[in-house]
Amino acid sequence: MSYFVTGATGFIGRHLVQELLDHREGTVFVLVRAGSMGRMEALVRRWGSERVVPVVGDLGEPGLGVAASWVAEHAGEVDHLFHLAAIYDMTADDATNEALNVGGTRHALELASALRVGCFHQVSSVAAAGEHRGRFDETMFDEGQHLPSAYHRTKHESERIVREEATVPWRVYRPAIVVGHSQTGEMDKVDGPYYFFPLMKRLRDALPSWLPLVGVDLGDTNVVPVDYVAAAMDHLAHLPGHDGEAFHLVNPEPQPVVDMVNAFCAAAGAPTFATPLDRRVTTAGPLGRLPGALRPTALLGKVVGNGLVQAVLDPVTSRAGVPAEVLAHTSFSAVFDSRRTERALAGSGIAVPDLESYARTLWGYWEEHLDETTGRDRAARQALQGKHVVITGASSGIGQVTALKVAQAGGVPVLVARGKDKLEETRAVIERRGGSAHVYPCDLSDLEAIDALCAQLVADLPSVDFVVNNAGRSIRRSLALSQDRFHDFERTMQLNYFGAIRLVMGLLPTMREQGRGHVVNVSSIGVQTNPPRFSAYVASKAALDSWSNVVSSELVGDGVTFTGIHMPLVRTPMIAPTKIYDKFPTISPAQAADLVVTAMVERPHEINTALGNAGAVVHTLAPKLAFRVLNMAYHVFPDSAAARGDGTARESEQIMLARLFRGVHW
Repeated sequence: MSYFVTGATGFIGRHLVQELLDHREGTVFVLVRAGSMGRMEALVRRWGSERVVPVVGDLGEPGLGVAASWVAEHAGEVDHLFHLAAIYDMTADDATNEALNVGGTRHALELASALRVGCFHQVSSVAAAGEHRGRFDETMFDEGQHLPSAYHRTKHESERIVREEATVPWRVYRPAIVVGHSQTGEMDKVDGPYYFFPLMKRLRDALPSWLPLVGVDLGDTNVVPVDYVAAAMDHLAHLPGHDGEAFHLVNPEPQPVVDMVNAFCAAAGAPTFATPLDRRVTTAGPLGRLPGALRPTALLGKVVGNGLVQAVLDPVTSRAGVPAEVLAHTSFSAVFDSRRTERALAGSGIAVPDLESYARTLWGYWEEHLDETTGRDRAARQALQGKHVVITGASSGIGQVTALKVAQAGGVPVLVARGKDKLEETRAVIERRGGSAHVYPCDLSDLEAIDALCAQLVADLPSVDFVVNNAGRSIRRSLALSQDRFHDFERTMQLNYFGAIRLVMGLLPTMREQGRGHVVNVSSIGVQTNPPRFSAYVASKAALDSWSNVVSSELVGDGVTFTGIHMPLVRTPMIAPTKIYDKFPTISPAQAADLVVTAMVERPHEINTALGNAGAVVHTLAPKLAFRVLNMAYHVFPDSAAARGDGTARESEQIMLARLFRGVHW
């Protein structure tokens, strides 16, 4: 078979092409504008297949602007033409929607007819249902429903064109709101529920997660991950006997808007919303007899749609980053019946996962890759613009996200870690976003390699403005199991202490000569709380703290300062081997990176948590009590399987203790 895909550079399109490459054979032709060939070539490299062949054309031209000679050469050879190129944006204007959604569909059908394709696959949207009330199944299309926006109208019109004007067999797919990949979290832009993520982040930073908030029943929504949509389309497209049918790529069960918001709030660590009235109260009894136009969701749509009210709302919603158009369409009045799709997918293993199972993955990706808070922060831009920031451990976790945030604020990350390939990937991401970065592979446990690195940095860089000592090694092992493993202490000290101070000492002359420089040491809450089984790790971090404190007094007046961050437990690859942490409350790498940025912007001597400070006070005022509590934890949380050297995990984790001492390593 061979395929032709429009919109292959788009979010759904990229994943569909990957599905075709993974599960089908034959050439995949992809439409690309001449000016976007560079971007397409980068995508082809990412797909890693010679079966992807770009075809130059344009969505706005008749026949998609594909050369007549190419059409003549390939007529009768293309089995499936997937038309995904369109505008998927509630905020787009009428002209853009008309040109891309309606005009583009007509042009795609012209090409399909000229190529005599086996089947034309139109990617529509549940927006074609407009404001239909009640069940909307896959056989329904024009039911007299109101189409409230240009997006709804053009999605409906483009589907009508396929149904009435296609000269080749066709199938239609109506996805619900498409969010990121359920396994990786990958998303290409802020859209749909993502508009509310900055508000959730503010709630997390301002309020404790246990505080219940008052919510309002705003009806039902429907979100599906992009990997489900791409896999379902690939499977449905190849089932015989389904031409002329539409498929709802939706969650079979409507999702209350409040439940969706709460899933993401929980993933963010923000407080969740309690709905004051059960749905049944508003749909039964006196309230249930209210006309549809007086129900909360309808009222919200009418309020936002009112010109005068919208003029007042626009500054407020834009300040919060939520377009007013999105507020008006947070829920669906229709309930999408997807039984036809479910029957067709039966036995394939393709199904919509529960949002709760991947909400944290989506949130993590947004927080690390799409959150633009740092770039919009005036203080961060003023402190980091044009500054060179040396970041160790920059290939993953805290270091990688810190690099992305530094670049977002206009800084130049200098990426240091052992693995060059991962550093290059991070640099490529930064450069695609318009920033710049430098890559310096180095084994930071090798002191001679660090000396060479320092000499190279001083020679290559115009300045060394910040050093972030983030690279580290953590070992969770009791002293009882360490009698014949003294090398654990040596290796931990070598990287966490000797490597860190060797780097600072190598760059210190340059910073003193500049008359400025700031060192950020990513330390640990364990230095303040002294948890059991971390004697090697905590000792190495305490040594770095003490060294920095002493050196700080010697550098007063030289313009070189230090910040130590007593970091709570962070969800990074470093803690992954200790499976007991999977159920522990942790902060995300992005939250940790925000602390690093704060350290560079505000330059405090220390950044601590309330629990860490409390631990330090208790150790000072009541050390015996502190040791009794820690001994209890020592017995509650046994050594991990890795520490014992066997393959049997006997952890009887006590989540209550972990939540009580939130962020402490146990």
